[in-house]
Amino acid sequence: MLSVKVVVAHTAGKVVLDTVQINEDELPDDHLLVKTLYSAVSAGTECAWISGNSNNSGQQFPFRPGYSAVGEVVKVGKNVEDFAEGDLVIVPWHGHRSYTVIPAARIKGGALKISDSRVDLKEAAFTHIASFPMLGVRRLQIQMGESVMIAGLGILGQIALQAARLSGAAPIFACDFSPERRELALKLGADAVFDPRDPDFIEKITAANNGQKVNAVVEVTGKAAALKQALTYTAKMGRISLLGCTRVPDCPIDFYRDVHLPGISLIGAHTSNRATLESRSGGWTEHDDYEVILKYLATGRFDFASLIHQTVSPADCTALYDTLLNTPDPPMGIVFDWSLL
Repeated sequence: MLSVKVVVAHTAGKVVLDTVQINEDELPDDHLLVKTLYSAVSAGTECAWISGNSNNSGQQFPFRPGYSAVGEVVKVGKNVEDFAEGDLVIVPWHGHRSYTVIPAARIKGGALKISDSRVDLKEAAFTHIASFPMLGVRRLQIQMGESVMIAGLGILGQIALQAARLSGAAPIFACDFSPERRELALKLGADAVFDPRDPDFIEKITAANNGQKVNAVVEVTGKAAALKQALTYTAKMGRISLLGCTRVPDCPIDFYRDVHLPGISLIGAHTSNRATLESRSGGWTEHDDYEVILKYLATGRFDFASLIHQTVSPADCTALYDTLLNTPDPPMGIVFDWSLL
C-alpha cells in the first residue's frame, strides 16, 4: 500500500493535510501512477469551494482543492504504450496530492507528456490553470490590431493578457484594484493600466484608445459589478468573454440598454464547454491548449515565473488557506512543492 498525502477541506473554511492509502498493485491497465512534483493553487476557485460559496449544485464536503499539477510517472499500466517510468507529465483535475492515478488517454483528466527540457517544471504546474484564460481569449476571436481590456489581474488575468498579446491585440489595457498587479501587467505587456475605482475610469480608457471604446474584454473578476462596468467601455458590436465565474449575481444589469441596443456579445468561457476531442477555431481541446502553453513556456513567449509569489510545503496548507480566505490582498501565484514534505 502507498501512503498518499492529500489536501482536503472536511468542513467549510478548514483545510488540512490528510493521508489516504492506495494499492499501487491495482493500477488500472490504461492508467499511470504519478508522483507529484509541484501543484499550483488557483486561489479564487479553490477558496469559493472551500468556503462553501461556489454557487454550484455539486458543492459538498469533504472537498479536495487543486486541479493543476506536474509530476513524474513512477508506474505504468500494462496497456499503456505512450508513457514510460520517469516521464514528466501535466496532471489536471486531480487535487493537491502527493501521488495521482491518472488516465493515460488524451481525454479530460488525462496526462500530457512534457517532452521539451526547456520547460521549467514549477511554471509547468500552471499549465491546466492557464488553459482557462487561453479558452477565454480564443472565444473572443481577436483580430490583429483590435483593442482588448483584461478586467481583473489575478493569475488568470495575467495569463489572459499574455495570450491576448500573442493573439495580436493592440492596444492591450488592463484594470485591477491592486497597484502591484497593475504594475505586473505593464511588465507582461499591457499598454496602459487603470484602477476601476477611479472616477474618470471610462474617460481614461477612451482617451488611451484614441477616443474609442474597446473592441473586446476578458472579464476575469467574476463580479457582476465588474461586468456591468465593462459594458460601459465596450464598443458597439463588441465582445465580452466571461472567463471569471460570476457566482453571485448581486448587481442589476439593464440588458436592453447595455447589451441589446449596442449589440454586445456576452460569451460564456467556462472550461466545461470546451471542445472534447477535436479543436476548432475559437475552441481548442484541453490537451491541444496544454501543448501550446508548454511550447510558449519553452520559447519564452509566456512568462509564468513572474506570477509565482510563494512556494510552500503542503504541510503548511492550513495556514496558507487561512491567509487566502481571510486576507483582503493575498499573494497571487502559489505553488506547493511536494519535495518539501
